[in-house]
Amino acid sequence: MKVGYKAVAGTALLAMALTACAGGNAKEQPAAESSQAAQEQAATLPGSTINPVPYDQVADGGTVKLALSQFQAQWNYNQVNGTNDSTDQVIEPLLPAIGITNDKAEVVNNPDYVTEWKMELTDGVEVVTYKINDKAKWSDGTPITYKDFQAQWKALNGKDKKYQVSSTDGYDRIKSVEKGATDQDVVVTFDKNYPDWKGLFLPLYPASTNETPEAFNKDWLNKLPVTAGPFKIDKIDQTSKTITEVRDDNWWGNKAKLDTVVFRMIDASATMNAFANGEIDAVSIPANAADLKRAKEVPDADIRKAAAPNWRHITVNGSAPLLKDKSVRQAIALGINREVITQSDLKDMDWPIQTLNNHVYMNTQAGYVDNSGELGTYNPEKAKQLLDAAGWKMDGEYRKKDGKEFALRFVVPAANPTAKQEGELTQAMLKEIGVKINIEPVPEDKFFDDYAIAGNFDLQPFSWLGTPFPLGALPQIYKSPTSPDNFGSNFPRIGSPELDKLIEQAGGEMDPAKAVELGNQADKLIWDEVHTIPLYQRPDIFATKKTLANYGAFGYSDKNWTAVGYTK
Repeated sequence: MKVGYKAVAGTALLAMALTACAGGNAKEQPAAESSQAAQEQAATLPGSTINPVPYDQVADGGTVKLALSQFQAQWNYNQVNGTNDSTDQVIEPLLPAIGITNDKAEVVNNPDYVTEWKMELTDGVEVVTYKINDKAKWSDGTPITYKDFQAQWKALNGKDKKYQVSSTDGYDRIKSVEKGATDQDVVVTFDKNYPDWKGLFLPLYPASTNETPEAFNKDWLNKLPVTAGPFKIDKIDQTSKTITEVRDDNWWGNKAKLDTVVFRMIDASATMNAFANGEIDAVSIPANAADLKRAKEVPDADIRKAAAPNWRHITVNGSAPLLKDKSVRQAIALGINREVITQSDLKDMDWPIQTLNNHVYMNTQAGYVDNSGELGTYNPEKAKQLLDAAGWKMDGEYRKKDGKEFALRFVVPAANPTAKQEGELTQAMLKEIGVKINIEPVPEDKFFDDYAIAGNFDLQPFSWLGTPFPLGALPQIYKSPTSPDNFGSNFPRIGSPELDKLIEQAGGEMDPAKAVELGNQADKLIWDEVHTIPLYQRPDIFATKKTLANYGAFGYSDKNWTAVGYTK
């Protein structure tokens, strides 16, 4: 499937004054009435806000300029170093997405690529068939055929460990991908049932990319060699960290309204200035009251927001020497007041101020249950007891064991003031239980490759941007690593056989109600492992030019890049 979660580090924030230290006091914590108000506010969030304009009423021509949070080398989205929001933004106008999702998370086939798709269960065996659009072809002139589907399955099914994939979700359940009546007919037979089959082959890469591990891992480094979308690559400028895409006249679908799309990496702290100065035409404002206020003051700006499957969290490196003991990780979770961090991040954002107490479902999503239990509630006294029992005794300001001080590295993107702020709040809170936090700013474009993916951290705050397929995506983040070099996006590198079994069951359950139940059972075990500490559902708020059409806060829905443009 399309990799279930993509990572994003930057949140384009200006630092707010720290109104809480340690755990905060009672008046800083949401009361029951506030929580109820937040739930009511969440229920009113729109599914998407994009200034929808019919295709024939969008002006022909123009350029849209957008910011990237990072400019990485790897542009193969399915490769472990490529699975992030910046890659996704760049490839969306360029590569096949065979399914289209609306803001209600409903998925249908994309007729530009697949004119028909169908799933059938025969004697319990799941078979999916695809009819590829006869006009669909790659930019090198090669027709899109079953061979592209087949090669992608073989690359992503996890059997060849030389493919450095970020996720095998769904592909590892497929028995075969074969040619049907013609080269444009694809027959996918599953070995294990997979209800989220509509999320597979998103995006689709050419067979040449997936035929060998060498090609998969290296052919898309610093280049996008083949495309098949309404736009094509015009220029990649490594110096200015800019990618320019232009309308592709060989595109067989609706002609793109825009002439040009320009993506440029801009430090998170500078994106609002860039929008206000007209350097970019839209900017994400995930959690920053100052930026939101300023955006509202920009002439001819429009604020667009929606509920989306995205969430802010702190990843806990369970493979780090001081955090291998689960009881110690549980002490860390108990020592962090998530409500204070949430309040600090979301204050004055016109967004529900409520903690997220589920790793699978968002607050606004059907299936959401509070599974946090004791570990989701700030309890420094219990945290101290667990650390004492683990042999970490107070020695001055901080705890020590066998002469070693309990000091953790809280790695943050240097250009992201809110990540630093989250670190400072965590630092103050954990000092109360005798744990030292060293905040370590690192370059934003190195934050994932050199730190998260490399396991070079103890604690790291960032956001996961999700899809309509939360259960099918569970293995990507939470399944036990099969080896030190094969962990998908499980950056903490921990798991358990019991959790793996539930993930397997949830991912293959065809009954929706039973699947939700299994997903919530898995969530309870994820809480117990302290793999990830959820903070809140991430705001999906954009400021855009008022005349920009069919772009903004998409929520669950996909962009239609042929219709993005400006009002006449």
